[in-house]
Amino acid sequence: MQKGLQSIDYLVFFFYFIVVAGYGYWIYQQKKSKQASSTDFFLAEGSLTWWAIGASMIASNISAEQFIGMAGNGFKMGLAISAYEWMAAATLVIVAVFFMPIYLKNKIFTMPQFLKQRYNSTVSTIMAVFWLILYVVVNLTSILYLGALAITTISGIDFTLCMWGLAFFAVIITLGGMKVIGFTDVIQVFFLILGGLCTTYLALTLVSEQFGEVGAIEGMKQMFTRADDHFHMILKKDNPNYTSLPGLAVLIGGMWIVNLNYWGCNQYITQRALGASLPVAREGLLFAGFLKLLMPLIVVIPGIAAYVLYQNGMFQQEMLGADGTVNPDHAYPVLLNLLPVGLKGLSFAALTAAIVASLAGKANSISTIFTLDIYQKFFKKNATEQELVTTGRIVIVVSMILAIFISPFLGIDKKGGFDFIQEMTGYVSPGIFAVFLLGFFWKRANSAGAMVATIGSVVISLVLKEFPDWTGLYETPIYTSFLDAEGKHIIPFLDRMAITFVICVITMLILGLIDPSTKENPKALAVDASMFKTTKSFTIGAIAIFIILVVLYTTFW
Repeated sequence: MQKGLQSIDYLVFFFYFIVVAGYGYWIYQQKKSKQASSTDFFLAEGSLTWWAIGASMIASNISAEQFIGMAGNGFKMGLAISAYEWMAAATLVIVAVFFMPIYLKNKIFTMPQFLKQRYNSTVSTIMAVFWLILYVVVNLTSILYLGALAITTISGIDFTLCMWGLAFFAVIITLGGMKVIGFTDVIQVFFLILGGLCTTYLALTLVSEQFGEVGAIEGMKQMFTRADDHFHMILKKDNPNYTSLPGLAVLIGGMWIVNLNYWGCNQYITQRALGASLPVAREGLLFAGFLKLLMPLIVVIPGIAAYVLYQNGMFQQEMLGADGTVNPDHAYPVLLNLLPVGLKGLSFAALTAAIVASLAGKANSISTIFTLDIYQKFFKKNATEQELVTTGRIVIVVSMILAIFISPFLGIDKKGGFDFIQEMTGYVSPGIFAVFLLGFFWKRANSAGAMVATIGSVVISLVLKEFPDWTGLYETPIYTSFLDAEGKHIIPFLDRMAITFVICVITMLILGLIDPSTKENPKALAVDASMFKTTKSFTIGAIAIFIILVVLYTTFW
């Protein structure tokens, strides 16, 4: 196996870099006269097309945790991890139909702004702080760390240098504002999909050759035959990976909370659509839904292929981690090292595109929340538009530097990148989603309930993590606990999220019902059925996504 990049690979990569940076600079110059506007800088108000919105959502979503972490889970547990991608496609349709009309009608620019309008400034501020901590300490650090790890494995470049290089590239794009991010993400997605498909094709071809066959289709057939246990979407309780994907919870439980919170109540994602008209926003989300259906082919199938090849004697040393045991997160970088010269450069560019796009989107969201919901609110209420933009740019740089310094100390590599992000966000997601859902559709939801759900989500999640060992209740009608690697009984985190969400909702309902002032709640949103009507073309597209999902789950149940 030839490690490192050759001259042609670097040329291909620099071509990608010049195209993205050059196009971003051109967009910046074209719109420079409007950059004094904070809404234009943070939201690209009214200028992103549906295809730019959809592409930007996917470019920001697909990053190192997918390419590295999800491919690693493909190696470890198989196609079941695709539930995150395929359920997201259905979620995007729901968000487009029911959430977007509410945001746009109420002119919501940030998620804390919605909480302030619907509840009060205290709830808004607490949630803003939660999001900032989560985005910097969990998301930004994970993307940087896993991305640098992958690039180091492929190129041989020093790990620390890779982190600084990725951060620098992302900052260049982010400083131009959401408009530059949105349109450059279209190019990022092109490289991401093209390079990703090349890697998948190589992996399938390698599998076929390993067993005396020819072609990618034959490789897929061999995978179905030799790794049948890796092609089931619903895991049974005796599966060692059940704690990560607990059976039907991926269809009727915690997976919905993960996705609805991520795609519908997340500044990082919704920001792309908040500056558009409703039809354009909906079309953008629908386009993103179709792209999500494609993602497992790019990020999961290569992981399963690496597993089949490993089982047949390949990559015995390359798959070992620093502790001498198999590290599934090595699967994707190992495959990339097998690509021929030139094609490796393209796939390297695809991986870099995914990492940089996610870093840029996350940094912009951190900048938006801090500037509009913290700085303007507490430090300078009368800040000019230019001061807000300048503050936003400073925050981008500071948050990136902070992430570089703290990421090596979080143990991201020990748990597995994708699981690390999902479990950490799972502490706050149930409460956040409960607050948003009831805030949207139940007029009696009040500030007290929102406060309890926001803080209670973390407390309840922490209690549930220890609950089986504290009480000795290892098997109940509500959950089944399992022993982890340390001999501790744990409830699968998706089940913990579902239980926490139900408790938060019940608490909010009780506190709303006992508060007489909520009967005529002036902060309740005006919601009517006409808001949720969709165009014929959107409806056809949405139905197509659900039909495809039914076929996929029926085939790979």
